Amino acid sequence: MLENNLTLVTAESCTAGLISATLADVPGAGGLLDCAFVVYSVQAKRRCLDVPQSTLSAHNLTSEAVARDMALGAARKSPANVAVANTGVTDDTDDRIPSGTQCYAWVFKTGQADASPVVYTATRRFAGDRNSIRRASAEFALQGIVDHFLQHSPMKGGLARSRTGGTEPDRR
Repeated sequence: MLENNLTLVTAESCTAGLISATLADVPGAGGLLDCAFVVYSVQAKRRCLDVPQSTLSAHNLTSEAVARDMALGAARKSPANVAVANTGVTDDTDDRIPSGTQCYAWVFKTGQADASPVVYTATRRFAGDRNSIRRASAEFALQGIVDHFLQHSPMKGGLARSRTGGTEPDRR
């Protein structure tokens, strides 16, 4: 990330700060991580990241739509050029969503005032206990930054609009 001048902002619900904490374990993380939003409650998602009520009303909290709006909200509030968001469930708290379901969004900005960032989303299901699901989720979120950046290199002059690994770039 450092060699490509990437800086990160996170918007975390289910992982509760584990994405940013995992990155902070790496020497030099101070040059990579701008800030982290831990927004566990619906109210925090609205208050801190401006997730629209319309998104929350139309979609389950464990949805790519909510993850997308979380990542876009974090990207708007930070000078970082990459945002990653996670929301999900680790146990059987919702009859409609299987335990271990995690939703993600990655936002790549080409500049601080990028009005049309590239957005990727994905949903994955992990097995295990609560903490192993959260760890796997944080690792997947960080690996997603690398995978999307290396494949498309948005900071180096353009992003191809192709389908990769079940995620679709979405210019908003």
